[in-house]
Amino acid sequence: MLGPRDFEGRWQITREITDRQAGQSGRLAGVATLTQQGVDRLLYAETGTLTLGDGAPMVATRRYQWHFRSDSVEVTFEDGAPFHSFAPAGYVTGTEHLCGEDTYRVRYDFIPWPRWRSVWIVTGPRKDYTSITEFIR
Repeated sequence: MLGPRDFEGRWQITREITDRQAGQSGRLAGVATLTQQGVDRLLYAETGTLTLGDGAPMVATRRYQWHFRSDSVEVTFEDGAPFHSFAPAGYVTGTEHLCGEDTYRVRYDFIPWPRWRSVWIVTGPRKDYTSITEFIR
């Protein structure tokens, strides 16, 4: 199983977004940096350029806390509110996250390590999209 030191550092990221509700696609290119924030904790900070459909490119950022447990990583939003958890090994499904009536489902692929991928499928009355992010050192 992968631990904090495996993830720590800078990752190049690309994200492909297919928004079925809006009938458009998007792309993000940027960097994710995971920085030690104490024992078994990393700060995930992402910044990149996001283009949706024919729109102008814009800066996009995200920040999460990763808390490593004996068999999983608990991911929280920057304010500490729970987001989801996953086992950092192999090809795994993370826990679901409900945001209002929308459901976020994630699957991680760590098999080609040190490359890895997350696939989010988000469905509900307000959202219907798939987001695939590739992480490369």
